[in-house]
Amino acid sequence: MSAGHAVAPATACLLVWIAQDSRRLAALHQARELALPDAWLAAGFVRNCVWDRLHGYATATPLNDIDLIYHDPNDTREARDRALSERLRAASGQPWSVKNQARMHRRHGHAPYVSASDAMRYWVERETALGVRLEASGALRLSAPLGLDSLLAGRLSHNPRHGDVTVFHRRVAEKRWREQWPRLKVMPA
Repeated sequence: MSAGHAVAPATACLLVWIAQDSRRLAALHQARELALPDAWLAAGFVRNCVWDRLHGYATATPLNDIDLIYHDPNDTREARDRALSERLRAASGQPWSVKNQARMHRRHGHAPYVSASDAMRYWVERETALGVRLEASGALRLSAPLGLDSLLAGRLSHNPRHGDVTVFHRRVAEKRWREQWPRLKVMPA
């Protein structure tokens, strides 16, 4: 957990849950070894851990992918991200997806993002906009630019900053989250 300053109880609880998952810890170590600027394991990596706990699942739900995001405006080549994803997959056998958030604003017609956390502020679901990383000190650090309240309440809601509510509804249907986590409450947009 973060050293040097007080951590909110909800954040501390979430970081404990992540620390108790050996697969997530292994992925955090792999991500840290890349030494990418402003890097976080994000989205379902954190969100699914919470949803599993809220549903009382003893075993973590397998991840469809491991989203490693970072922010590096000095090198926004997609080829770099593909190479990093392939390197991580080869080393771990896990489904990594690496994305430099310094270029992702173009995909959505937004102004350039100033950091990875700033990019998360525009993600489709409020509850997906979070990331965790393993600091050099060994402490876990959380970025939750839209907060944790909705996630910890078991809600799933559209982020108005993203803009397109149809994308939210399509993702809810395609990803079938309510089948995996039936107590989720999908909030009207």
